[in-house]
Amino acid sequence: MTRDHEQLVEEIQHLRDLIQYHNYRYYVLDSPEIADAEYDELMERLRKLEAEHPEYVTPESPTQRIGAAPVEAFGVVEHRLPLLSLSNAFSHEELEAWYKRILNIRAGPDLDFVCEVKIDGLAVALTYAEGKLVTGATRGDGFRGEDVTRNLRTIRSIPLIIPPGAPSYFEVRGEVYLSKAGFKRLNDARSRQNLPVFANPRNAAAGSVRQLDPRITAQRPLDIYIYALGYAEDKELPDTHWERLRYLQSLGFKVNPQNRLCGTIEEVEAFHSEMLEKRESLPYEADGIVAKINSVTVQESLGNVAREPRWAIAYKFPPTQTITILRGIAINLGRTGSLNPYAILEPVSVGGVIVRQAALHNQDDIRRKDIRIGDVVVVQRAGDVIPEVVGPVVSKRTGDEQLFSMPERCPSCSSEVVRLEGEAMHRCVNTACPAQAVEKLKHFVSRGAMDIEGIGSRLCTTLFENELINDAGDLYSLTREQLLGLERMGNKSVTNILDSIKRSKKRPLSRLLFALGIPHVGGETADLLASRFSDLDTLAASSKEELEQIPSVGPVMADSIVAFFRQKGNRRVIEKLRRSGVSFQWEAAGNGVGAGDRPLAGQEFVLTGKLESMTRQEAEARIKELGGAVGSSVTRKTTHAVVGSDAGSKLDKARSLGTALLSEEEFLQMIYKDRHA
Repeated sequence: MTRDHEQLVEEIQHLRDLIQYHNYRYYVLDSPEIADAEYDELMERLRKLEAEHPEYVTPESPTQRIGAAPVEAFGVVEHRLPLLSLSNAFSHEELEAWYKRILNIRAGPDLDFVCEVKIDGLAVALTYAEGKLVTGATRGDGFRGEDVTRNLRTIRSIPLIIPPGAPSYFEVRGEVYLSKAGFKRLNDARSRQNLPVFANPRNAAAGSVRQLDPRITAQRPLDIYIYALGYAEDKELPDTHWERLRYLQSLGFKVNPQNRLCGTIEEVEAFHSEMLEKRESLPYEADGIVAKINSVTVQESLGNVAREPRWAIAYKFPPTQTITILRGIAINLGRTGSLNPYAILEPVSVGGVIVRQAALHNQDDIRRKDIRIGDVVVVQRAGDVIPEVVGPVVSKRTGDEQLFSMPERCPSCSSEVVRLEGEAMHRCVNTACPAQAVEKLKHFVSRGAMDIEGIGSRLCTTLFENELINDAGDLYSLTREQLLGLERMGNKSVTNILDSIKRSKKRPLSRLLFALGIPHVGGETADLLASRFSDLDTLAASSKEELEQIPSVGPVMADSIVAFFRQKGNRRVIEKLRRSGVSFQWEAAGNGVGAGDRPLAGQEFVLTGKLESMTRQEAEARIKELGGAVGSSVTRKTTHAVVGSDAGSKLDKARSLGTALLSEEEFLQMIYKDRHA
């Protein structure tokens, strides 16, 4: 054997050993050490080498297997028909290549496809005899799985009894999963109990199904979607996958409503693009779509290759979870003085975006996850939300990693840092801290607060750096000359900013209360307080006991409100706002000088989908400011439905009721007529 061949054999064996190890971590221990994308790369490399050198393919190779061996602690179920894994496509070109391979094997009429969302869960097989569930098993190695019947019986969306007319003996395949909301509830509960949290919903679902005590499984909010009929006896069934899914649905099985029948490979690509856009709004984690030839006869004629069906393929999404190195932990100061730690990462691509920083929340979160500087860490990103560090890969530690502790002094003003009893956050106690002042101003001018256009994050910092303001109250004393003296400020920009500052003086009391940044007082609480008190001064003079009589205001919030108005610095800002003519009155803010200031009175709006120009909270606040009401669901009382991108079922309901539909641009014209005049 030549040196080149020796190296080739060594590489193949190394890849097999590595993949087998990660199979064990993923399928048996439910504790992966690498991201899915990294695992896929290992498998693709091994497949490529074996395809180029078929003489080295062995039955024991991971490419010839489907999963990992079942755990003997459970009974073992022999699958009558193997639960095959799928080949992957990562690009349009790879999808097209799969389709061309099918056409080369089978010439004839055009094919259609069934497209399904590839949910990141645990594949199971459910067997029914004489209308009753008799066996539930995991995929295992594809041929033999764990008998988890007792656990699967606890999942409410799995029917235990099938109505008459079903096959006498049949099997269905499905994906058990945890919704995003259920996953969060589960991890929050485990965190409160000082238990290890799950890395992702897939591991949580797998760990829940494979509990030796079904009572634990029953406590987990598991769900299932059925995606295939395995086999059936004594019943003639439709010849298409699509019709079979509809038939299973009629028997009471839960089938994903996102499934779609596609007539061309271009429509498959379009479905992939659509689901990729909707990925973050889906109630479950999804890592791609699955495209299947619709005709069962064609499926059977195409058969399998390397224990993967030729007639189906997983078209993956870009990964949103990956692994990188935690280079350091830095501190960002919030407007309430909170010290917010964040991770400095070795730059890495996550979901198509280069990530250099990630959230760490607080010191307790860092210690609970046992995150250390220098760790190899799992990082995940969801939509526009800042990436977060999921946890460390402990097996890759070298011993040089360093524990992190919060600083004892504020990194901005060097004042003492304290942690109050019952709070998770460390805070700077200096109300005059420069970093806090900038963050408070950013909040004050934001859309959900005083909505002052033209003053963004950069200008807020510039105003402080040039000593033009000390706090939000000084905004109303800015002059044209001062603003023109700043870089990149022209006459038109300055005019727009000054006009917006002037308009903000008439904002409702609720918006002012929110803008002041009172700790624990959000937008909804600000609305409640504004409707309860006649003006800002009455609220400022209220006692803790008076505040606690208001629904949703508890002792902590009441203490926070009282303390806020007692602080000299806050009272000084309020006096500046008063002298500048900012409205403190509920009547003036609510009714203005006439009915014209409440043009949306008597109208109810429902928001559906994502708005690009503002958050939902900002849109709702503006509707209420103009006298309108906001509904949570579309009813006959709804006068307008505001339709953003990825609109959901509310849009269908609005259409069926004939509700007036508003695009985002039409909505903006309605609520900001003064800007569109």
